[in-house]
Amino acid sequence: QVQLVESGGGLVQAGGSLRLSCAASGRPLSTWALGWFRQAPGKEREFVVCSGGGITKYGDSVKGRFTISRDNGKNTVYLQMNSLKPEDTAVYYCAARTGSVAFIESDKYNYWGQGTQVTVSS
Repeated sequence: QVQLVESGGGLVQAGGSLRLSCAASGRPLSTWALGWFRQAPGKEREFVVCSGGGITKYGDSVKGRFTISRDNGKNTVYLQMNSLKPEDTAVYYCAARTGSVAFIESDKYNYWGQGTQVTVSS
């Protein structure tokens, strides 16, 4: 059974930083393509970043501010978020799919975490 568990969300002021973690169990993360998505109230789920097969793509709204990284030894993927803005407020989800190719489309991912709330105050 594959499980993804996010942590690290919280309340931060605009301009601040947070680091989200997504701990995986059941399979080595190094064999997966990974993604982070977010969903704000009343809005559709939005692509944030994906990584796999040596390729990383960022959504335009987070490019230059967010960074994805992996620690294969801890089987954990991180999302470092800097220069946060109120419009970054959302529930953030990590996702994984079998295979090395990452996609920006959320429906390509097989496994999802439960989400972690990020709130950025102005």
